[in-house]
Amino acid sequence: MTLMILIGGVVAVLSWFLTGLTLKILRKRAILDHPNERSSHSVPVPRGGGIPVVALTLILWAMPFRGTFDPATILLLAAAGMLAIISWIDDIRSLSPAIRLSVQCTAVLVGVYSLPSDGLLFQGLIPVWLDTVLICFVWLWFVNLFNFMDGIDAISGIEAITICGGLVILSGIYQMAGPDLWYSLTLGGGVIGFLWWNRPPAQIFLGDVGSITIGFCLGWLLINLAISGNWASAVILPLYYLSDATFTLIKRGLSGEKVWQAHREHFYQQAVQSGKSHTQVSGAILAANIGLIALAVLAVTNPFAALGLAFFVVFNLIHWMRR
Repeated sequence: MTLMILIGGVVAVLSWFLTGLTLKILRKRAILDHPNERSSHSVPVPRGGGIPVVALTLILWAMPFRGTFDPATILLLAAAGMLAIISWIDDIRSLSPAIRLSVQCTAVLVGVYSLPSDGLLFQGLIPVWLDTVLICFVWLWFVNLFNFMDGIDAISGIEAITICGGLVILSGIYQMAGPDLWYSLTLGGGVIGFLWWNRPPAQIFLGDVGSITIGFCLGWLLINLAISGNWASAVILPLYYLSDATFTLIKRGLSGEKVWQAHREHFYQQAVQSGKSHTQVSGAILAANIGLIALAVLAVTNPFAALGLAFFVVFNLIHWMRR
């Protein structure tokens, strides 16, 4: 365990160095995220900072750290690599929603084959074919919501780190089935290195290449946790992101708005518009997520009580954002 944490630290330092290098290249090539109707920043900021995190994750996840290559993981990484490429193209020149969605659907369908063959998201309560369909839908939604929520400084870095941290803690305490500790530590370490440059005021953004691909990898980790039987913990760890993105999507859909268009209606965006700083909002999310990690641990033995408390934590966070 100590060695694994040390490796995570080395990955963080390497990610910090490579992100700084990437920042210089993006500035030189003027690959910038200009303020728009969705933005919470007022000046152009380089985007594409997720490239080092994604590259390190794909390389490290492909390594035979247990002595042998895992064909299922290679399949997953092929899907993640395809997502990263199309998302980077989208960062440089915007692609149509149809192209983006079709590639995301393909990646999710490929990724499903990397999951344990006997793993069921709903634990056998529904037919296997329907369970598989719902896994695809949940995974696709998580990929997109992680992208939608990446709208202020440090927010997605904090979300990814706390999810990975929660998975590491759960694995350390319970030695539960699911993805090896290696995956959470290396992904989390990569995001920590990036977060140094993305802390308020952010010098660089993840871009779609970062948020889409990281969301895909996190979705795989959480789905594996859920199909191992720890469904409540898998829901609790990303609960704020799930709640904010899903509620906003439903509200916009019922209002007849185009749900795929950029906007500033998420609760965290409302908080910034009302005068709260990026540091205050991201810090509040960090504090809430630490509480959610503790509740995810509790959920292993008391799932329904932990889930109820988790919704209470998220409700209070959103109430503070809207206040």
